[in-house]
Amino acid sequence: MSGEVVGFSILLLGVTLIVAKLIRLKFAIFSKFFLPSSIIGGLLLLMLGPEVLGRIVNGFGWFDFGLFTEDIMAIWSTLPGLLINVIFASLFLGKTIPSLKNIWMTAGPQVSFGQSVAWGQYVFGLLVVMVFLVPFFGANPMSGALIEIAFEGGHGTAAGLASTFDELGFSEGADLALGLATVGVVSGVVFGVMLINWGVRRQKTNYLKDPSSLEESDLRGIVDVEDRKPEGVLTTSPQSIEPLALHVGMIGIAILLGKGILELLIILENATWGGEGGVTIFGYVPLFPLAMLGGVLLQLFLDKFDRFHLVDRAMINRLQGLALDFLIVSAIATLSLRVIGANIGVFLILAATGIAWNILAFIFLAPRMIPKNWFERGIGDFGQSMGMTAAGLMLIRIVDSKQDTRALEAFGYKQLLFEPFVGGGIMTAVSVPLIYQFGPLPILIFSFIVMAVWLVVGLRYFGRKDASEIK
Repeated sequence: MSGEVVGFSILLLGVTLIVAKLIRLKFAIFSKFFLPSSIIGGLLLLMLGPEVLGRIVNGFGWFDFGLFTEDIMAIWSTLPGLLINVIFASLFLGKTIPSLKNIWMTAGPQVSFGQSVAWGQYVFGLLVVMVFLVPFFGANPMSGALIEIAFEGGHGTAAGLASTFDELGFSEGADLALGLATVGVVSGVVFGVMLINWGVRRQKTNYLKDPSSLEESDLRGIVDVEDRKPEGVLTTSPQSIEPLALHVGMIGIAILLGKGILELLIILENATWGGEGGVTIFGYVPLFPLAMLGGVLLQLFLDKFDRFHLVDRAMINRLQGLALDFLIVSAIATLSLRVIGANIGVFLILAATGIAWNILAFIFLAPRMIPKNWFERGIGDFGQSMGMTAAGLMLIRIVDSKQDTRALEAFGYKQLLFEPFVGGGIMTAVSVPLIYQFGPLPILIFSFIVMAVWLVVGLRYFGRKDASEIK
């Protein structure tokens, strides 16, 4: 496979994103539901690839891979597993990591709510698999982790775990997870907007009184010329090193640190409990959660020794966003509809279970766990729990456009005590290997205990606090 094919494949993804943006501008339905261009583009490539167009014309002996080639599809299928490392290595780079006390009193209620929802996705996912899907549909027990992987983790996590699914003999799990992630994002935006309208009618929102008052620029996704602000600053002179190249290098260091940590853990495991005939966990863990840890370690080092403040968070955000857009497009483009079709019963039941739990948790748990501005703060966690942090941010912006509730700040702080563990963190990465090694019942019991602990913290500790005690 030549470098020219690799470059052309990446260029095609970039062009597809532009086409998808034009489609979003042309057809109001996409703007109305804030559907990202990356998902539109991914679905477009899926239709033009081997799973749809290729199957339609296959009987004529033409275009087995649709409008693309086997090499292009192979490159696209490998990109998500690479780009997810960039996204997670960037999570904490350029951020000043605040004290745990400050995080706890600002975002503690949302941490409790978010953790309860995430562990609940394991609990209800494993329950429905053990009680219903395994006996009646012959589902793989590892399917019990798919709701959390797809909904909390999103497309990036689902794609990043593809190699783990393959190694454990559950290769269809990656396609099911990607399909669920797509359902999660779309339904998250749709149900999120519906919940906002419900909240306005029931007077549960403190600042938004009319969702239809959103500016046209918000719907189109185009920033008005007079409102455009610089995103990112030059921390180095381009004649010495291009600032963008510097930030790419920093992300590279974080990934390499994560790779080193993972290799050490594998060596430790092989020398102890994972020896011949032992239990293997870290051998199945993908790189991206450790790349996140590498980013934290690098940022702690920079906080202490970098007197020039070389890393700009806004620049990191743009690189992270670039990686996420390309990841989603390539992941959806290589989705196997045949696998989803062959497991349609399992797929639909898991999707319905995840959606129902997230909606019910927002309506009944959020107001009892978040004493201050529960709707504005909880709606962001709802959006994230459906598969995309960006969806959570978008929903917060709708209900709190002027940031009067500090929901956005609390949402950001929450990630420091959330993403290292679930939503793509350590537990998300090891959940499938744990089910493979120990079976679904012990993981169900463990998940239930952790969920119960967070429910107690949220309902009995934060839920009883006065709103004035929360920052």
